[in-house]
Amino acid sequence: MTIALFGASGKIGRHLVPRLLAQGHDLRVLIHRTPLDGDAARIAQIPGSVTDAAAVDTVVADADIVIQMATTKEDPATFFDVALKGLFHILEACRRHRPRQFILLGGDAAKGIWFYPHPKPIAETDPNVAYPGYYAFSKAVEETMTEQYRHQYGLVTTILRSSWVFEKDDLLNHFSLLKNVDPAERGHGFGEPSEATLDLVRAGREHLPILLNLDGEPLRRHIVHIEDVLHAFDRLIDNPAAFGEDFNIAGPAAFDYRSAAACLSEKTGLPTVEIACPDYHSFKIDIRKARRTLGYDPQNDFPIMADKAIAFRAGDAA
Repeated sequence: MTIALFGASGKIGRHLVPRLLAQGHDLRVLIHRTPLDGDAARIAQIPGSVTDAAAVDTVVADADIVIQMATTKEDPATFFDVALKGLFHILEACRRHRPRQFILLGGDAAKGIWFYPHPKPIAETDPNVAYPGYYAFSKAVEETMTEQYRHQYGLVTTILRSSWVFEKDDLLNHFSLLKNVDPAERGHGFGEPSEATLDLVRAGREHLPILLNLDGEPLRRHIVHIEDVLHAFDRLIDNPAAFGEDFNIAGPAAFDYRSAAACLSEKTGLPTVEIACPDYHSFKIDIRKARRTLGYDPQNDFPIMADKAIAFRAGDAA
């Protein structure tokens, strides 16, 4: 097939491109800043931006499948043009050219993870309640736009709502006290470190965090490894069972920070430290629909992800 990609040079796109090529597909990608390496005969690279309707139309025209992965984070100057105006141009192009399937890569930020209480596993039918920030807001609006084009124009759409994606040594970076006391993105760092914990940071003494909720219990969260995200794409691209549906994608199980820190401590020899995070809430993602409908079968639980992150940092894995 011919597959049109937006966001092909991003975190997921740079893994998805070689996988799709290996499966025999031809690709047409929009290149904003970073050209792709690869077979020039099978990757048509169109220069431009998702804010340019003509460039977007060129990418979408005659494609069998269209995948939207382009996004932006907490930048008020760009998020609206990239995430919302850009998606509008892509959906309009799909409305004109009628691909077999439009796939939106969404995120669990739309469901308000970590910031709001979720006493039950988060299902696809739960309402979108984005947590504070431009990124989560854009994820919720992107889903609404996609759903409306499904209803208004009969566009064949699939929403793949992914948990926080980990690759390489991301897991070790997340469990680094020294990297996360002052996080770049709210919610991805730590809560209220004590003065003793701040002294560890000032002294450059690495520890593994055990994040605790308001009641002093270890927080629980759900993430996903890049390999399981790619597996999900394999299961839903051009799959009639995915047409008109949305799916949560996450790892085999959620983890709690006490057990996770103990696992990493055993593997790395680093000590642990408890950190109060009274404003955050545990959550688990319900992936039963993806398992049942798509045959989604994630393999990377926390210990496996830890081993892969450690091997990557040691130079033993790509």
